[in-house]
This record gives sequence, structure tokens and C-alpha cells, in this order.
Amino acid sequence: MCGIAGYFSRTGADVASQVMLSLYSEQHRGQESCGIAASDGKIIRLHKAMGYVKEVFSQQVLHQLPGAVAIGHVRYPTRGSSVLLNAQPYVIETLGGPIYAVASNGDIVNYEEISRWLQTRGVHLASTNDGELIGRFLVYYHEREGLTIPQAIRLLMKKVKGAYSAVFLTRKELYIFRDTYGFRPLYIGEVGDDVAVASESCAMDILRPGSMREVQPGEIIVVTEHKVHSSTQMQPLFEENSQPTRHCVFELIYFARPDSSQFGEYVYDVRQKIGAKLASYDDFDADVVIPVPDSANFMALGYASAKGIPFNFGLIRNHYVGRTFIRPDQYLRDESVRQKFNPLKDFFNNKRVVVVDDSIVRGTTIRKIIRMIRGAGAREIHLRIGSPPVKYSCYYGIDTPTREELIANNMTVEEIQAYVEADSLKYLKLEDLKECVHEPVNFCYACFSGQYPLPKELSAPVTQDEVR
Repeated sequence: MCGIAGYFSRTGADVASQVMLSLYSEQHRGQESCGIAASDGKIIRLHKAMGYVKEVFSQQVLHQLPGAVAIGHVRYPTRGSSVLLNAQPYVIETLGGPIYAVASNGDIVNYEEISRWLQTRGVHLASTNDGELIGRFLVYYHEREGLTIPQAIRLLMKKVKGAYSAVFLTRKELYIFRDTYGFRPLYIGEVGDDVAVASESCAMDILRPGSMREVQPGEIIVVTEHKVHSSTQMQPLFEENSQPTRHCVFELIYFARPDSSQFGEYVYDVRQKIGAKLASYDDFDADVVIPVPDSANFMALGYASAKGIPFNFGLIRNHYVGRTFIRPDQYLRDESVRQKFNPLKDFFNNKRVVVVDDSIVRGTTIRKIIRMIRGAGAREIHLRIGSPPVKYSCYYGIDTPTREELIANNMTVEEIQAYVEADSLKYLKLEDLKECVHEPVNFCYACFSGQYPLPKELSAPVTQDEVR
């Protein structure tokens, strides 16, 4: 999971500042590094660094990124370590100088295969990040094989397998595209005569767009000084109804901000429905329902409303500490828990408490939280989880690379309850999760079910003749 943004101005707007605003609204999608690449029509300039958006992009830095078009990225590391070399966007230089840049959100399943194939053609990657692979693939086919950029993107969609919502920048054009399954979200909108793109609708809202829509799975959009052209006006890549969508349902459970809309759903509404489903499992009344802030806030509110019992914030979150789950290693996740939450004084004394959290992945975070609440005086703690057990690794943009890390793969529900030291534990049932969205068939549930949309055996790259 990462966040991308882009802005094409026909009105002389400060594009780097506009991209920075969108990235700031997407900071929850990645907090390890950030970057912006901007083109003035002759050269693409890049600034990226480790750290938060507001720390990296001062006004002085933004003034050094002039131009009419820019793209940006906030990174949550899935492929490649958390180092500056793997930060995005990537600028790709040719004999004409740095004239291409790319940023992507997702994960490439056949990364190693495509990387080796590019190397046989003299194309070498400087990083281990799939954003660079996407850019190098496109530039190779455009510069050396003579494809147009839209043709190269179509070829990429056929052979580069996995999740990618991406922006690709030339000196004078912005290309916007999304994998054919639509795993990760992507929005495009009009801001007066300008065009903006971002991973989430909340990152568009801050720009006050006049209109906004989701980029369709498999769609290619070309933005130039004179027009916005969509591949939906071209010959489709697949026959109608032959390619299913598989939106990541975990976006609605955890990743997305509650004020965003994604995949035709309001995030806050889905989370309230999840809470109401959890409430239907219980036949007792607690003294209070509290969320583990912030992603479970609306789930706990939905639970409390359905049961008619008080909702409150018993844990106060330090918002200057980032999201715990997306920290790159276990030590940092453990440190973040201690720094992040503090219980209200005398709030829990002798109370029967329902604690609602969005998910349990590794189990270490919620165990520390339960101990914290117990130490603050709670008499009973009943843990309710707004997702089914996470038993399988995600290969499409979530950092769960091995099943051995997943507590639900190693323990029964009863064993997990004992491990986290709760008085009871209940997960949302998969069939109930599906009832919380309008089009359940369009979503990917692989992290719960193990039924992956993409095969693990993937064919070799096709030749340019296959796209013509």
C-alpha cells in the first residue's frame, strides 16, 4: 500500500504544491518516504527523501520543482527495503536527459521474471522496487521497440502481473493507468481547467475538484495541454465481461481514510455496517464500546448503535505517531504501540468493555493494548474484530510476505484469545463481510480465503508483435 498523486495544470498553478497537498491527505497510506517529480516541458526535476510529507516539502523545496505537470508518491514498503534508493517517484534518464518519471501503488507478482527479462535486453534496475520496473518496461518498449506509450502500457497490462495504480510522466504529458483487476484505488478529477489524480477521494477533495471519478480497471488516460483522452474510447484490452475486477477489501477495512469513497463504497458506511454485524453476534450488554483508534472508530460506533450501549474513546491516540501496522519491522511496531496509545484515567475502572479493532495480523499490537486496558482497571475485555481471520499472505500491496507471520495461520481462535489475554474474541464472518458491500463479487478476499485472483505460474513476456 502506497499513495500516488499527479497534477496537470493549464492555468499556471503551482503543480508541486498541489501534489504535495494530495500526498499530505494520503500520508496514512505511506510514511517511510515521499517524493515529487515535476516537468517544466524541458526537464524533469525530482526531490524525494525519507520522512513525512510536511517535513520533506518545505516551500523552498517546492519552489525548486517548477513546471506544468507533476507526480508524487508516499511509500509503505512491501517490495524492497525502507531506504531512499527504493523511494518513488523514479526518474528515468535517456540520451535526452531525465525525461520520464513514474510512481505506482501496488505489488508486481512476476517482478523477478520481468526484471530478468529486461536485463537480457540491457535494461538494469537501480532499485528493488516495482515502480521502477514499470517505468523501465515502458521506456524500453517506447524508446527501443518503437511502441507508443499507450501501446507500451497495454503490453504491460498483458504481461506485468499484479496490482498497480500508476502515473507516468513525460516532459509534456501525464499518463494514468490501473491494472485490469483494479486491486488498488485511483481517482481522477477536474480542478477548473486542470486535471488531478490521486489514490483516494479524500486527496482529491482537498483540491476542491469540480468533478471526480474512479479510473476504471484497465483504463489508460492521457492528459496533454489540449485534451484528456481515455482508452475507453479505444479498442478494449479484453472482451466485455471477460475480465473480473478484484478490489482489495482490506482497503475498506483498514487502509483508506473513512472520509474516502472507494470501489463504489463510502468507507465510513462499510465500517459502520461491519460494526453492526459484530453486534449481532453478542447476547450480552457491555458497559461501554471503544475502538482501537482510528481505523476501527466507525466499526465501534456501528456496534454501539446496533446494541444501544455507550460508545466512547477510552484510548487516546497520539496522532504524531504513524500507523502501527505499516511500520517496516516488528521492533518499530512494538515501540509505536507504547508511544501511540494512552488510556483515560479512571475510565475503565470495573467496566465490562467491548474493544473493537479492524483486524489482527501478527497479534503483538492488540496483546499490548489489551494489557494496557486491563492495567487501567477493566473488569472484562471482549475483543471484536472487523474482519475475518487473516490467514494468507497478500501479494498485491500489503506487507504480509509469509504465512508464518500471521497469527491466525498458526493458532485457533481460542488460542489467539488466550494469547492476547481477552475474555472473549470474535471475528467478523466472511459471508457477513460480503454483505457489507454492494457488489461483493468484485472484491478480493485472498488474505482471508487463500483464493488468489492471479495464478502463481506466469508466462514469459510477450513480444511487441502481440500488441499490434
